Amino acid sequence: MKEFKVRKGLLASLFVTAGILAGCGGGGEEASQSEGEKVTVDVFQFKVEFKDQFEDVVELYEKENPDVNIDITTVGGGEDYGAALRSRFASGNEPAIFNIGGPQDVADWKDKLSNLSDTAAAEAALDGTLDGVTVEENVLGLPYNQEGYGFVYNTRLFEEAGIDPVSITDFASLEEAVKTLDSKKEELGLDAVFALPAKEAWVTGLHLSNTFLAPEFNHNVLDTFAADKVEFKYGDAFKKILDLQNDYSVQPTVSLDYSQQVEELFSLERVAIIQQGNWVYGSIAGIDQELADSGVGMMPIPVEGYEEGGLPVGVPMYWGVNSAKDEEVVQASKDFLDWLYTSDAGKKAVVEDFKFIPAYEGYDTSKITDPMSKAIYDASEAGNTIGWVFMGYPTGWGEGEVGASIQKYLSDEASWEEVIDSAKQAWEKNRSN
Repeated sequence: MKEFKVRKGLLASLFVTAGILAGCGGGGEEASQSEGEKVTVDVFQFKVEFKDQFEDVVELYEKENPDVNIDITTVGGGEDYGAALRSRFASGNEPAIFNIGGPQDVADWKDKLSNLSDTAAAEAALDGTLDGVTVEENVLGLPYNQEGYGFVYNTRLFEEAGIDPVSITDFASLEEAVKTLDSKKEELGLDAVFALPAKEAWVTGLHLSNTFLAPEFNHNVLDTFAADKVEFKYGDAFKKILDLQNDYSVQPTVSLDYSQQVEELFSLERVAIIQQGNWVYGSIAGIDQELADSGVGMMPIPVEGYEEGGLPVGVPMYWGVNSAKDEEVVQASKDFLDWLYTSDAGKKAVVEDFKFIPAYEGYDTSKITDPMSKAIYDASEAGNTIGWVFMGYPTGWGEGEVGASIQKYLSDEASWEEVIDSAKQAWEKNRSN
């Protein structure tokens, strides 16, 4: 097995949480049962960025497998996928395939998760990617892909401002670059240096917090999941990066969402830097293909006081199969996921159509061409990464506690000390229950 060179436990995780409700329908308990000779597999998934491409691939699979019907409901972009999933199950309209994060989600959904150890996809998964979803040697989830995030920047604007991104190695050099860009806003045609979408609690409460908590938990999602308390060892560094983004951002940040950040501001070159990941490639390409293909770069978010920084790289979500479904539906679900990640047609779609960084062996990684994904792949190969630990957070803590408290802080309704103290208390309360 070709090992992706990342630290142990690094690839266990993300975004339980992104999600504008982009589609509603899909299946139902009746549709999840076999219809005559046809088996219907109801999929409830979070990644809106590849919704159209995923539906195209499903159509191809259905042509090759006329006895299977796959219905897709996609949730993603700004709301809470976890809440939408819980609502779906509470309604009795349970999907056959759904998404889970790391060990916290496994614990929350353990009674509904099939053992996927016997799948070809589980066998092909890269070393470390299954750590957070394996319980007593049972694999309860299959990785979507690998993703990374950091500061995505416009290379042309940096060059015109006389800034070499390679020189940005710590908070001081980042702050200097930001001030330089700010001083040249008019000549560069910028509204602001940053676009901080603080309306999206997952951006601040999950991704940004992870950057400063990963070192505290040894970059290991399982250590995070087992922790009774959180200390915020790098809490001051967290505040500095948050303040820097907010102070030099399009305002008001608390009402700025993902779509505005990526499509209206960054893709139209009205801001120079955004905190996001390689999943924004499709959105940028849809507006400016040239910018997406050759005009963006990605650099780590510096953690002051921690020298071993890098790009956060991990698994954003896993596919779970509902163990409460009929045996034929469970098997059809496994067969589809195996086809998606191990067949020639599926692998081609994963890299070329979805623009995913694969979490499985047997892929031609030379097909990874967009600059953000390539930066992430290269960082992973070199070991210049930090872990995704936020899927080891207590349920709802990242968005509902940290992200929400940060919104209050940015609205001058709470001090930073109150944000940290409240987060510590909420963590300990959850862990003690």
